Formats: sequence, C-alpha cells, structure tokens
Amino acid sequence: MTDRELSAGLLVVGGGLGGVAAAMTAAKLGCQVLLTEETDWLGGQLTAQAVPSDEHPWIESPHISSGYRELRTRIRDYYRRNYPLTAEAFAEPALNPGLGNVSRLCHEPRVAVAVIDELLAPYISAGRITVLYNHVPTAATTDGDRVTSVTLRGPDGRTTVTAPLVVDATELGDLLELAGVEHVLGAEAQSETGEQFAADVADPLDQQAITWCFPLEYRPGEDHTIERPASYGHWQTHVDPFWPGPQLSWVKIDIKTMGGRENRIFEVDQDLPHAADLWHFRRIRARSQFDRSLIDTDISLVNWPNVDYWEAALVGPGTDKDRALQRCRELSLSYLHWMQTEAPRHDGGTGYPGLKLRPDLTGTADGLAKSAYIRESRRIRARFTVLEQHVAVADRGDAGAAFFADGVGVGHYNIDLHPSTAGINYVNLEVFPFQIPLGALIPQRMRNLLPANKNIGTTHLTNGCYRLHPVEWSIGEAVGALAAQCLRNATEPHAVADSAQLTEDLQRTLTGTLGVPVKWPDDIARTRPSQAANPTPLHAAPESRVKVS
Repeated sequence: MTDRELSAGLLVVGGGLGGVAAAMTAAKLGCQVLLTEETDWLGGQLTAQAVPSDEHPWIESPHISSGYRELRTRIRDYYRRNYPLTAEAFAEPALNPGLGNVSRLCHEPRVAVAVIDELLAPYISAGRITVLYNHVPTAATTDGDRVTSVTLRGPDGRTTVTAPLVVDATELGDLLELAGVEHVLGAEAQSETGEQFAADVADPLDQQAITWCFPLEYRPGEDHTIERPASYGHWQTHVDPFWPGPQLSWVKIDIKTMGGRENRIFEVDQDLPHAADLWHFRRIRARSQFDRSLIDTDISLVNWPNVDYWEAALVGPGTDKDRALQRCRELSLSYLHWMQTEAPRHDGGTGYPGLKLRPDLTGTADGLAKSAYIRESRRIRARFTVLEQHVAVADRGDAGAAFFADGVGVGHYNIDLHPSTAGINYVNLEVFPFQIPLGALIPQRMRNLLPANKNIGTTHLTNGCYRLHPVEWSIGEAVGALAAQCLRNATEPHAVADSAQLTEDLQRTLTGTLGVPVKWPDDIARTRPSQAANPTPLHAAPESRVKVS
C-alpha cells in the first residue's frame, strides 16, 4: 500500500452521468481533468446502478443538449454495429432495443458503459482526462472557504489530489460532509420553504427509498432458483403501515388512487411491443428486435415498487449505511426468490423458477447491480434553491415554470418521490418543463466546490424532478463549462454568478460551442407533459403527502 499526491486543473469526484458530463465538457473546453469513480464502471445510475433512463416527452426533439443526444445516438449505433438486429429494428431511427415502457431507449447497462468509454477515449488519449477507478473519497482539507485537497482510498493505497476547482459528483454528496460544506439532508419544513406539500416539521431522515436493481431473463422449463436469503421471512410477513401488504407480493400502491393494486410480472405474451405488466415496464432487451437464432429471450430490469427499501436511511444522524445497503440487497434477492418459488403465476400455477439472473450484464458476481440506486443526496445550501412553487403545476397554474435569467440547462420530470425512510408515502406532482438556474449550482460559502449530481440547490421535493438521467447530465455540462470558464479567466464561480456579463458568456458557451439549451421554447415551456405530443409515459398521482404512523 502506498500514498501518492496528484494535482489537476479540475478534480471531479464521482463518475456518474453528472461527473462524466462535467469532466468531458471541461476537457472539451481545454481543461486537464482528474475524474474518480468508486466502481470500475462510469455512468452511475445508467450503468453501475442499472437504471434504464427515465426521460421526458421532448427527449427526441431538438430541445436537449447535443452531448446527451450523442450519448443516446451512440447507444443505438452500438447495437447496430454489434448486435444481430432484425432489418426492421436496424432501420428504425428511434431504435429501442428493449421496447420498455419507461423510456424510448431501454438498453443493457454494459452497453452504456462501452459508449461512455468511447466518448471519453479521445480526451483520455490526449491527456485531458485521467480516470481513477475504484477510488472512494475519505477526507478533504479546507482553508477558509476553499477545498485544498481531497484524499481517496484506492486499490493500492491513498491518493491525495489538489486542484483549484473541485466538483462533488458523488451519489450522496460525500464531499459536502467531508469538507464541511453547508448542506441540507432529508425533508425541509414547510415553514422554511413555503412549499404546500413540504413536511410540517423538518426531518433529515425523511429520505427517498433506495433500490438494488437487477436484470432478469426468463427461461421456461429451466430452474435458476437462488438460495433463500436469511431475511426472507421478514419481507414475507412484515407489513408497513403505508403499504397494502407484504413487499413479497404483486400488490403495490397505485399512485393515482393511493390504494393497493396488483401488478404481476407477466400478464400477456412477452413478444408484444408494450403491455402493462412489470416485465414490459423496464424491459431492456426485446427478443423481437433480434435474430432469434442467437438471441431468443427478453431481459427485463427489476426496479419495481416492491423492491424499494425504506426501512432505514443511508446517511444522517444515527444511521448505519453498511447495514442499510445489506438489507436493501437482501430485499431484492428475497423478492427474486419469492418470484421463483411462491409468486402466483399468470397461468394459475406458483413460481417462475426460469427467472435467471444475468451477472454478465451488471459486471458482478451475484447479478445485482454494482451499486444501489440512490434517489436522494445531501444537497448544498445554495445561493438559490429551486422550490415546488417554481415548477409544480399545482402552484403555477397555466403560467409554466418560473423563468430563470441565469438558466444553464433544461429538464423535465414529475416531482416523483418514492416512499421514504420516515414513513411518507408516494408524492407525485406534475411539473412544467423547467430550467437549471446557475444559482442552484453555487454554494453559499464555499468558493471552489461545485455540485454535479443530486446535490444541487433543490429541496426534498424538487430533488424529485431534478434527479433523473438527462437533468443530471445537463447539470454536469453546466458545471464543466463553468469550471472551464473560471480556470481560463482566473476567476471563481461566485464571480460568474455575480456578473450578468460573465453569466451571459457562460450561456453563450453552452448554447453556441456546446449546443446546450438554457431555456425552453415558449410553446413547450407552458405545456403540461400530459398534453405533449407522443409523451413518454410518466407517473401521475394525486397531489398528496401522507404519513402513516
């Protein structure tokens, strides 16, 4: 084990979509970047967490960033180059390899890993980006309002990195804690934010459930039953007050009615393009898209309500992160064992032993994703905080989302909160297409640290709409461009945010050089997603916040 010291123009800690976008954008604009990642896969929720992209109704329109469009195009092209697609699938411009209901582009996690590696390859070759895999941040030093170094634990020892600018793109906002950056955790009180659906009392342990996802294929007539997990009996019988039954069942919450509703894995033929069952929801490989002589099974990704883990929070006072993650893993494996052995079948039988884990698709020994899917993080105390009243239809009427003159990106998703570790049921509010304001990326005090994941200036509620794939990517692009501007001009993020001229310079770089929109066209800005042409399926539910004690 050895200790080493490195320096970089820009240090990006965390290799999720925001971190990758920040590193690549800064490198494209001439910076030397050191990018670190806890696993051996870049891509975060799209890859290591195995979550097919959740996207908005305009994702196939010109109104997304050119960088995110290139990512999606390259994923489709990867299949065209390497997979035996049918002639019809090959010719389809909007190829969806999985035909999943959740997105217009459902694909295997490892394909996105390969594509991200392709995107970064020229910058790595040119020496603009260096990637440290399997490195976990463990400490940070500060001098007044500046981060002076970050120490990471890697396979061969400790690495301490110095850089004039540091980006926290970790999944849980780890540098905020390590560097003593003022931040928020969990739910704010309504008295603080003025949000009508906020909590009555602030609760740092009111955090969205996490999920340990996994891909499955189905081979009828074969037996791939896994060993019964140790905690199986708990999940089989325990019923939380806000849930309509044990988690090991087909019954879940219907977020339109907040009552129980059965949703089985199979209801219809697997070959149908779309169906309302769980298998079709996040299907990432549809056999109908490929030459059946080689690929004769579907693959679906299990990220379903009944494997959400809300028993305990990961971070905050009195938490035990390792135990919570282990329990989350056991819940996912228990649900799989239940489906294989006890689940009521669509044909009247019991159990689907032919459900088979695919470790090769996740790069793990057991077939679960490399990391748990994290929906909520520590969030900076920002110079500007996006509130429910800036984006929610319930608050805005027909006015559209609030306009931000300092917009540095756009996005859309409902305020979508899964059951929380404080016993809060689903919260789902329709929102208008929104902007990413520069002020939400600037910490109140710290001068040289920027957030680039789920740790920006949002609330517990608005994090629910700023947390998805294309928004995280756009946050990363904005942060990468801001960092490059600061390094090039020997200035700092606060100075850019304080100057209308410098903010406009940043916006011109984003829109001109990088092809990143910073506002929506007027005709889209006031459109509810449910009214959009050919909308991507989105959750919808009564605007309610219910806690059952």
